[in-house]
Amino acid sequence: MGRRLDAQHAFGDLDGHQPALLAVHDAVDDGIAYRAELSVRVDEPVLSDEPILQHDLQPPDSWWNDLAGTLAKVTAVDTDRVAVRQQYMERAIPEFVGIPAPAVSCWTTAHADVHWANLTAPLRLLDWEAWGRAPEGFDAATLYAYSLHQPDTAARVRTAFPVLGSPAGLAAEATVCAQLLQTVARGDNLVLEEHLRNWSGELRHR
Repeated sequence: MGRRLDAQHAFGDLDGHQPALLAVHDAVDDGIAYRAELSVRVDEPVLSDEPILQHDLQPPDSWWNDLAGTLAKVTAVDTDRVAVRQQYMERAIPEFVGIPAPAVSCWTTAHADVHWANLTAPLRLLDWEAWGRAPEGFDAATLYAYSLHQPDTAARVRTAFPVLGSPAGLAAEATVCAQLLQTVARGDNLVLEEHLRNWSGELRHR
């Protein structure tokens, strides 16, 4: 069963904030399996053409409340799917952030790809292929990371998700920071490099 179909079964439409999956068709041709999925049409444009926010964006408080409430419902769903592995944290965080992997106080379910190209206003949360278990605060830390190029929006993310900056959120923040610094090392997301290095310095001091 695919992650998108699993997400539909696990979360439903999240009060309309997850586009409903209407139909799934599986086929096999020459030993290769194919799957076609039909979802409800989303008329609202995404808030950014790319994951990294390139312009200041300040949705209304109602939008932030919807996002926080939707992600809280996601965390409450039990699953054996894995989005972040402890082994990755133990390897990547020391290498890219420069601290031992923080202990995870709570593993929760995460969408695991919350960035500005997967969000609309009114709120729809798109692209559910990566969802699974992750350290508490992982979705908030991901959105914060992709907001770092726009400090005012990044500050608003912190206001909406007080887990950021708390002891409970340290493991998630260090994981996301390591993930993106790893992409920088490969030549991607270079616009975030300075912001990520500043963030990793803050994490080391915590």
